[in-house]
Amino acid sequence: MSLCGKMEAEIEMKAPADKVFEFYTCLAYQMSKSSPEMLQSVDLQEGQWGKKGSILCWNYIKMITEEIDYRNKSATYKTIEGDLLEFYKNFRFILQVTPREEGSLVHWSFEYEKLNANIPNPETTLPAVVHACKDIDAHLTQAKTQRSPQLQ
Repeated sequence: MSLCGKMEAEIEMKAPADKVFEFYTCLAYQMSKSSPEMLQSVDLQEGQWGKKGSILCWNYIKMITEEIDYRNKSATYKTIEGDLLEFYKNFRFILQVTPREEGSLVHWSFEYEKLNANIPNPETTLPAVVHACKDIDAHLTQAKTQRSPQLQ
């Protein structure tokens, strides 16, 4: 049994790719407003929003931005502290946002290495991220039509 694994999900969003990618990378601190049931807080602990090397604290995990590519709308975050590291030696979140004719497609990948063979796959993490994506899409599309001052 392999200790390494990968889980993936794709979420169709109505919001345009540029806005979605900007929200995840530069405006992540607003996520608790758009999906409070999934994210209580996202705080910048070091560096700058949307920059490689920045350290972000998302609820109970702390991550470093390993890679960020604005042209291809992709970002990789490595977990450096928190609950996930009680079970996994390594855990990465990889975001890819692809423009579509209408809206965008968000692709999340989780790459992980379990501490031992008895550790289950992170089955609950992916649905939580998908749920938050849907909340964020509703927030972004509502903001687009209502011109919310939060996103201006």
